[in-house]
Amino acid sequence: MGQDGVLKGWPITGWQREHARLREDVVIVEEPLEIQVALPGEGTTEIFPVAVTMRTPGHDEELALGFLYTEGLIDDPQRFARGLRIERPSPNEARVILPPEIRIDRQRLTRHFYITSSCGVCGKAAIEAVFVQGFPPLPEEEPVIPIGLLYDLPRRLREAQVLFRRTGGLHAAALFDPEGRLLYLREDVGRHNAVDKVIGAALREGCLPLGRALMLVSGRAGFEIAQKTLRAGIPILAALGAPSSLTLELAQAVGMTVVGFLREGGANIYTAPWRIRSAQ
Repeated sequence: MGQDGVLKGWPITGWQREHARLREDVVIVEEPLEIQVALPGEGTTEIFPVAVTMRTPGHDEELALGFLYTEGLIDDPQRFARGLRIERPSPNEARVILPPEIRIDRQRLTRHFYITSSCGVCGKAAIEAVFVQGFPPLPEEEPVIPIGLLYDLPRRLREAQVLFRRTGGLHAAALFDPEGRLLYLREDVGRHNAVDKVIGAALREGCLPLGRALMLVSGRAGFEIAQKTLRAGIPILAALGAPSSLTLELAQAVGMTVVGFLREGGANIYTAPWRIRSAQ
């Protein structure tokens, strides 16, 4: 095990044309993380196991915080960030201890989440659930990103992906400001985990909502990533891959800009195209 427990050596047989050679490869570690919520009471504490996610170890506290917020289990991120504590009962458990004054829907703590690509819930129901859950209003006048800067963001993302360069086995999510400065970057085997880690990092520092930020993800822009981005108040979601139809329906309803197939010299702007301008 190497690099803080996220990399692991593995013996392989490598082929080059007709020649085989035994060597060691480096793979990314994948382990379960149980996210728990603890609600202190008078003389007792209730502990709720909320979810188990397969993740790359590291930034687990941010992952737990981001998950709880983007799934709508906690509101008022500024107040929440000031009063939270996090315990680690074991390396694969993260327990968020809420202050007594924080209100939380206890029924939701015991329910499974339906927002997955295979859940079978129709698009209308999923989008309505996002509106019920609530999200910060997106700014109408800003940010506006020059197209040349947008083209350069994948390069900046690649240069910051230290673990991906070693393994090729990780998704990444990054937050940039309108000038292209990297604010946060997290890598994980799960694309949704990477997004939650980034948002959790911003939440922990009291930076939500992120009305002057752009979210860039290394894969496709599925609905779950879009709703997490919206919960953080981020007005622009860009992806190296394709968006889904449900992502675009949600973005169109709320005025979020969605960029797909972003690469050097090319991009598809699907919704709210006014936030991307010519360099001229």
